[in-house]
Amino acid sequence: MSVQESESSTICFSVTAHAGPGVLPRVLEYFAKRGLVPDCFDARRMGGELTVDIQVRDMDMELARYIGRCMNQIFEVDRVLVSEKRYVDVA
Repeated sequence: MSVQESESSTICFSVTAHAGPGVLPRVLEYFAKRGLVPDCFDARRMGGELTVDIQVRDMDMELARYIGRCMNQIFEVDRVLVSEKRYVDVA
């Protein structure tokens, strides 16, 4: 009996920024420019801080790092973390 595996991944971005009105469109702009629509998007404000979590399936890690560096250059952004979740389906 043969086992086939298929692997997929999800890139996760975690952005911490000053809670300014222009932060969200600036962050999403880097995805829109490349024709990408996030699979999951969550933004929460706590006082003067904004936390944004974004997930994109099957994105190249090199592109993800580049987008992370670009978002980190936004004036209001304090920190950008980029990570990858991998899934293996065994059929």
